[in-house]
Amino acid sequence: MKHLAVILSLFLSLILAATPAFAQRGEPKGGGKTQGMSKDERQRMRDDMRDFNRDRNRQDRPQQRQLTPQEREKLRRDIEGANKDLRR
Repeated sequence: MKHLAVILSLFLSLILAATPAFAQRGEPKGGGKTQGMSKDERQRMRDDMRDFNRDRNRQDRPQQRQLTPQEREKLRRDIEGANKDLRR
């Protein structure tokens, strides 16, 4: 009789421990942000965000001009000199 009580208590504790795992199975991953959206709607949203970020990044950066060969050479020498100073 004592063994039956131990087995029954182990079985009951296993069922109680597994209950939260079973309750989570039906929930979709990723939360409710895209819940109920069709595949086309999600793709449109991704495209809109990509366009928005591309436009915003373009506005934040000032226009860059091409360096002349003399400016590139001077920049290269300056960087080499700075690297030599760092090694010392």
